[in-house]
Amino acid sequence: MQIQQNVSLKPFNTFGIEANAAHFVSISTIEELKNVLELKNYTNKLLLGGGSNMLLTKDYDGLVIHVNLKGIEIVKEDDDFVYVKAAAGEVWHELVIWCINNDFGGIENLSLIPGNVGTAPIQNIGAYGVELKDIFESCEAMSIDNASIKTFYKEECLFDYRNSVFKQEAKGQFIITTVTLKLTKRNHQLHINYGTIASQLEIMQIENPTIQDISKAVIYIRESKLPNPKEIGNSGSFFKNPIISKNHHNKLLQNFEDIPSYTISDTEVKIPAGWLIEKAGFKGKRFGDYGVHKNQALVLVNYGNAKGSDILKLSELIQKTIERLFEISIEAEVNIL
Repeated sequence: MQIQQNVSLKPFNTFGIEANAAHFVSISTIEELKNVLELKNYTNKLLLGGGSNMLLTKDYDGLVIHVNLKGIEIVKEDDDFVYVKAAAGEVWHELVIWCINNDFGGIENLSLIPGNVGTAPIQNIGAYGVELKDIFESCEAMSIDNASIKTFYKEECLFDYRNSVFKQEAKGQFIITTVTLKLTKRNHQLHINYGTIASQLEIMQIENPTIQDISKAVIYIRESKLPNPKEIGNSGSFFKNPIISKNHHNKLLQNFEDIPSYTISDTEVKIPAGWLIEKAGFKGKRFGDYGVHKNQALVLVNYGNAKGSDILKLSELIQKTIERLFEISIEAEVNIL
């Protein structure tokens, strides 16, 4: 374990934003993580996983801790279920593929979501009708205060839409070190009625899909809509889909008959933020080295040498425009630093 000085964070964020860390360390064991947390010289510490859910707008004058813990193992199983534990530094999509290759079901709709395992519970990641909470059993997290390990079970995580206890009461208090998932070994419950999965399976001429088929369909859909961060800097969906009242939705229908929605409860619906952004005219707009992706309005992109502050200003302009046109507030899903 070696603490480096003045390290570029460009390779460690999927936006490809150039920003420097005054101090940087990559840890690969629990013992190293404990040792780093015990260092008293650094008052400001920033945790960094896959860097897929963050926008850097300035240099970081503190210690960046790159969590690079690795390992996937089966910790328990019976005839119907298997419990898979993965370390925080594992790439999420690689975990998904590992599970699918072992015919473990429930995770297939979450294929190709960028980022590492350790940040998945923080955001309660989700896609195509499935959220992490649907397959989540527990996670282990180290207290930043005293380096003790605490196990958080599903109920304690207070999962909500792109939200959890780690973004609320426990924010900044813990480092997630492992995540354990409860997956099916047989009688897989397939989710194909969200988005265009069913139509993609039809194009693939698959009538009785397996979890492998659903994963392939999701990957195809995501790759057709979302730019590869290795080619164009981005962090996936920049905004959360807003939830509004049905009364508000009914009023919007008077002027926007084609506005899509998903029922959340008897009184609330979810509106696709991408539709709002596209309707506001931002889809495909480019401002020099940054802009909104041509195929998916939810994705803000860095075409080369954009500054984080440029992308932040664009996101704020989009938010103000959506508020003015639809009286809807859209919230950034990305962490802005």
